[in-house]
Amino acid sequence: MGCGEKRDGGGWGEGEDGEENPDAPSSQTNPSADTLHPTPYTPHPTPHTPHPNFRMNQKMTNRIWIYDTTLRDGAQREGLSLSLEDKLQIARQLDQLGIPFIEGGWPGANPKDVQFFWRLKEEPLSQAEVVAFCSTRRPGVRASEDKMLQAILSAGTRWVTIFGKSWDLHVTAGLKTSLEENLAMIRETVEFLIAQGRRVMYDAEHWFDGYKQNPEYAISTLKAAIAGGAEWLVLCDTNGGTLPHEISEIVGRVKSAIGSPGSGPDLPQLGIHTHNDSETAVANALAAVLEGARMVQGTINGYGERCGNANLCSVIPNLQLKLGFDCIQHSQLAKLTETSRFVSEVANLAPDEHKAYVGLSAFAHKGGIHVSAVSKNPLTYEHISPELVGNQRRIVISDQAGLSNVLAKARSFGINLDKGDSRCRQILERLKDLENQGYQFEAAEASFELLMRDALGERDHFFDIKGFQVHCDLTGGNNSLATIKVAVNGKDILEAAEGNGPVSALDAALRKALVNFYPQIAQFQLADYKVRILDGGAGTAAKTRVLVESSNGSRRWTTVGVSANIIEASYQAVVEGLEYGLILEKSAKVPAVVS
Repeated sequence: MGCGEKRDGGGWGEGEDGEENPDAPSSQTNPSADTLHPTPYTPHPTPHTPHPNFRMNQKMTNRIWIYDTTLRDGAQREGLSLSLEDKLQIARQLDQLGIPFIEGGWPGANPKDVQFFWRLKEEPLSQAEVVAFCSTRRPGVRASEDKMLQAILSAGTRWVTIFGKSWDLHVTAGLKTSLEENLAMIRETVEFLIAQGRRVMYDAEHWFDGYKQNPEYAISTLKAAIAGGAEWLVLCDTNGGTLPHEISEIVGRVKSAIGSPGSGPDLPQLGIHTHNDSETAVANALAAVLEGARMVQGTINGYGERCGNANLCSVIPNLQLKLGFDCIQHSQLAKLTETSRFVSEVANLAPDEHKAYVGLSAFAHKGGIHVSAVSKNPLTYEHISPELVGNQRRIVISDQAGLSNVLAKARSFGINLDKGDSRCRQILERLKDLENQGYQFEAAEASFELLMRDALGERDHFFDIKGFQVHCDLTGGNNSLATIKVAVNGKDILEAAEGNGPVSALDAALRKALVNFYPQIAQFQLADYKVRILDGGAGTAAKTRVLVESSNGSRRWTTVGVSANIIEASYQAVVEGLEYGLILEKSAKVPAVVS
């Protein structure tokens, strides 16, 4: 029985009374031919349509069910810790993205997960099913008497995912029980949960490793789950060591052993859960889908233990834009980049700027020849339109830039420049001279916009720095004192402030001098501060590059400073950060690129 089909107790895509939910995405049947394997992909078919040479079996649905496990498996990433409020925020963002299944955690394992399910009972999600997760019953304990399963029932979810052992090694060495008892644990746990009105997905832990070692026993664990009444069998590459060709072969053998998924009233659908230890989690998930899996489990940004899980930010667009499957609505797909960055922000992890589809650099063009070609036709260097996933094209400014880069970047800043304008060449020469000194504008496009406006005579001057001094007192801790003299509207202002270091003190003194003239500065925050030594061989006389990321609460921008004096380099970046923030406030415009 498929996930969206009618069954007592309802299912995803159905209302409480069993009627179809009109807001739920519908499944479609592809009427074309007879094979599940596409021919090699040709870039840029018509957006949102299957590749013209992609064909699939008439009996197969075109719907792939996405199951997000960011809140449980993703939270096992080293250095990632989510509070209750963090989990609720992420769950609601995933709900808006159109994810049909959201795994909330293991009720009973910790108070936070218990509270999470209680809170969502009080304030339900709009369309997603929240799923509780747990293991099979313990050896030698009846399912009805296992307190762990009682906690699962108390969570009140309609769907439950249980995991069981597929690898005989884990049964005998880990659980220290017999192979027969493990099969009974799987079957009886599923039966018990279904008898309590739950719908069950079975995650076959270490499936691929177990199958390689003892295929007969591994298949018998799936048959035990089928006998218990599981609606989904999810094959897990828990150790992340399986390669795509092995995934395809083994999934094919599973279909031969248990029957074609969903073809009969008692045959469950197949799903796939992959880890990224061999850097093939996304490829493995796609391979399983092409062999008949109809659910993909993964996490936003690929978060997870060790090397992570299958990255849904790559899985979803690959399935939907490249292979023609339906995962989420197209308007929801356009929120993918927003969701990726939202989750990284809530998790307090820096976004990976080079992630496929959603990274800041995913559609960035640096080489002058590339920029010239993209300006004429984006298909020359982009595999999809970035807007399909909510991203945007970026023209990167560096010492490899040509006039095409400068012109394209000027347009993104709302500046009209002609290629024949002599100032365009001056900007390019100034750029290359500064990058030769150590400046880097790829990651500091706010500074480049200021540079460009300065060359064009369009730069606003909100204040002038007359001078500053910084004193560090090491006898009483880390406190520093900065004194700064600033001219605003022809009036000299002298201010002093303390900070927990020279840069902090300088920033505080500058803000103190300016805030009476520009109150909005109080909303500007220093979001990140990075220092790079450019010529380490010079020792303590080495030139340093400082990147300062600032924020006004809704936008971020980055500025750069370079000097052999780290305080001077920091001063340059801090001053330009405040100046650029004031320009944004004055013009009330969203910068074309916020780096």
